Amino acid sequence: MTITPVVLHGPILRTLLVGALALAPFGAACAWQSATQPTSRAAQSPSQQFQQSAQQQQTRDQLQKSQLEQQLRQGVADNAKRPTASDPRSQQRLDDADRAQRERDRANQQDLLDRERDSSTLPRVVPKDLPAPAHSG
Repeated sequence: MTITPVVLHGPILRTLLVGALALAPFGAACAWQSATQPTSRAAQSPSQQFQQSAQQQQTRDQLQKSQLEQQLRQGVADNAKRPTASDPRSQQRLDDADRAQRERDRANQQDLLDRERDSSTLPRVVPKDLPAPAHSG
């Protein structure tokens, strides 16, 4: 009995990788949110809970928008590759550009998650009114 290796062709592999990269920030956000939410909710006022929920929803919306833009760019890139599929140098340049764009997208999504995490874990500092300056004269 011979075991044949599974060979994933370019478009299928690329789609799977893009899907995995696109879902990774959601997984991290959900894991982080479930780890921090139970303890922090109990000590918050209803208005703080509402603000935090609204901010988390905004972050999820931004991540989803980023993922949709990423999928659209990938589709455009795949269409651009079709005419030059036989030219290895052109193909390599397009692959490099795709890779760089994915890295930028991942960094942007991670930055968004980091800012969300930092804004909800650090207390907000509200400056007190400064005393009026003394007038000399």
